[in-house]
Amino acid sequence: MRVLTWNLWWRFGPWEERREAILTVLAELQPDVIGLQEVWACGGENLAEWLASRLGMHWIWAPSRAPQGWQRRLGDSTVDIGNAVLSRWPIAKHDMVELPTRQEDEDGRLALYARIDAPTYQVPFFTTHLTAALDASAVRCRQVGVLAEFVRAHRPGTGFPPVVTGDFNAWPDSDEVRQFAGYKAAPAVPGQVFLDAWEYADPAQPSATWSAANPYVAAGFEPSARVDYIYVGPPGPEGLGSVSSVQRVGDEPVDGVWPSDHAAVLAELRGPTDPRLRP
Repeated sequence: MRVLTWNLWWRFGPWEERREAILTVLAELQPDVIGLQEVWACGGENLAEWLASRLGMHWIWAPSRAPQGWQRRLGDSTVDIGNAVLSRWPIAKHDMVELPTRQEDEDGRLALYARIDAPTYQVPFFTTHLTAALDASAVRCRQVGVLAEFVRAHRPGTGFPPVVTGDFNAWPDSDEVRQFAGYKAAPAVPGQVFLDAWEYADPAQPSATWSAANPYVAAGFEPSARVDYIYVGPPGPEGLGSVSSVQRVGDEPVDGVWPSDHAAVLAELRGPTDPRLRP
């Protein structure tokens, strides 16, 4: 199962050209399930629906409860923002949870859940987008606590481990990332751990998903960092859900257009289509 996470940079920059570049990348990679952040909706049009219709995928979208701060940055009060999941297979159930924020950062962060009705196993899939402020680690720690409880509530009923994707806006050694993973610090939910897919990457691979090689990032003079993650719960029987490969993708221009300010992450997980892995 090919899983991808990508922050699509909302409707900033040359968004019409960028969405074509995003579509090109996704069509070439053909992921089975996609977690998306900064997905826009405006005037009856939704970027997740637009992508899903062209890729032949199912989709769900959850809007931010407080898009006003985003809208002020864009100068357009008609554009909404949220998270989305696209799936090759039907989505049997879905839910969302609002994440805590500081008053000065109130921009409606959330986590979205989709129960993917894949062959042989249903997959509990999540995508999220945490607060971005550099000094907001304490808030992100609270957010991953809510996220971890949200996953705990929705993971039962299938042998496939939960898959959690998203833009955590945090370095791999940060308190919030270590707490969420739960194997380098006390877990946010006792007994619940998640394996960072990038632990399986070739060490020679470029890892920064927020990279100064991207002109949208370079314009802000911030250091490059890996802030986008795919997490998977401990593998099931015969390695069900374990990571077989992972790579950074969407990290170069398409016909001269950078698709987003973030690169994407693509991981290959064992099952649920492998006929040897039966429930």
